[in-house]
Amino acid sequence: MFYNLNIKGAPLIIPISFGIHLLVINVSLLLLTPETYLDLPAIVGYNSSWLIIASILSFYSLERKERFITRFHKFVMHYFIFTLTYFTVFSFRKVEFDLSYQLLVLSVIFFLLAIFRWIFFQLRKLYRIMGGNYVNVVVIGYGRNLLKIKKIFNRTDYGYRYLGYFDSRNENCNDHLGKIEDCFDYILENRVDEIYCFVSQLSQQQVKQLIHFADNNFKKLKLVPDNKGIHTRAMNAELFENIPVLNLRNSPLELNYARYGKRVFDILFSLFVILLILSWLTPIIYLIMKLESRGPVFFKQLRHGYNRQSFWCYKFRSMRINTESNSKMCVKNDCRVTRLGKFLRKTSIDELPQFYNVLIGNMSVVGPRPHMEAHTLEYSKSVNKYLVRHYAKPGITGLAQIKGYRGEIAKQSDIINRTRLDIFYLEKWCPILDFKIIYNTIYNCLKGEENAF
Repeated sequence: MFYNLNIKGAPLIIPISFGIHLLVINVSLLLLTPETYLDLPAIVGYNSSWLIIASILSFYSLERKERFITRFHKFVMHYFIFTLTYFTVFSFRKVEFDLSYQLLVLSVIFFLLAIFRWIFFQLRKLYRIMGGNYVNVVVIGYGRNLLKIKKIFNRTDYGYRYLGYFDSRNENCNDHLGKIEDCFDYILENRVDEIYCFVSQLSQQQVKQLIHFADNNFKKLKLVPDNKGIHTRAMNAELFENIPVLNLRNSPLELNYARYGKRVFDILFSLFVILLILSWLTPIIYLIMKLESRGPVFFKQLRHGYNRQSFWCYKFRSMRINTESNSKMCVKNDCRVTRLGKFLRKTSIDELPQFYNVLIGNMSVVGPRPHMEAHTLEYSKSVNKYLVRHYAKPGITGLAQIKGYRGEIAKQSDIINRTRLDIFYLEKWCPILDFKIIYNTIYNCLKGEENAF
């Protein structure tokens, strides 16, 4: 999380940051819980646990492009584990304590640590804008990714100073510094710190020569593979032993903290809805439904979910029994919809039984909406990248739904935009995005939606 600044004493940045964290924790506990804090074994337990957790999670790292939000999830995870350790110390000491007050104390400490983290990144950004903590970089070769990598170098908050590129064939740009064989003297004379090399533009001998030069002159050499212009927001590099492999479809939802954290939230949220809402609402809907139309209170339909596996999706029945329910979507003024069904669909109450699917594990609270099997087959052939949305569990609500793409698919652009937003969700997922989607879903339900019918 902390960086090696171009000033004297830079190696002390990490221990100073670690010390400030411990100072915030200990002073806060001393001021807010003096009667339970003043105990030597407890003090040793709190401080040593913070250090051990930080070591296991590699919390204090040196990554130049990290920003406040980049690895905020690791900060949350670190503090969550520390909280568990905090209460473990209490249990071993057999001390009486007020749980609600202790949780408040821990919330205050979390807030203070987050404020310190934010201040640190703001100060580092300001320092880099003023010209500190920079590295001089040059590029060897003229690859198709040069313009994109230059945009990264030109971000002042990252602290790069891009000097130009060397290439023996493409010499027309203003930042061209010379032919490849001219780079060695230039790098030494201009105190270049990092060399970025487009390996597809150089021969094997030239690459070996650059590696030898960098190793013997204390320069960092970074090789940029040519991925043939193929780019996705979700791309990342993996190492198969010592072989780099580009993964074009990596999602933050695949990380353990996302997978388990999202599942815990799904279980708690679904239990809340099932116990406090569905437990009394279902009998009422059943009685009203029986007065209007025959059939079961629940409607179930096979839909495609995670990894394109089929599952039974549950809803409150909103239509009369018909033969087209598994092939034809509901449209505006659909004659199959009952009077009760119109109310259920308008308020989205018909979707509430899907919390049973969430509890079972077929669905998540937030994710791409599941489609019936016939439509998955149709759209997979007509919509580009449609099947990518099946890399995540389907959700009761999703990003596409709060952006207005719910209900009937009247034209091709509807499903295209829905797919585009679903893929964006997979690639940019974070807990805050889930909470925003849930909030907007509840707000839209209370306000009423034009496409809800």
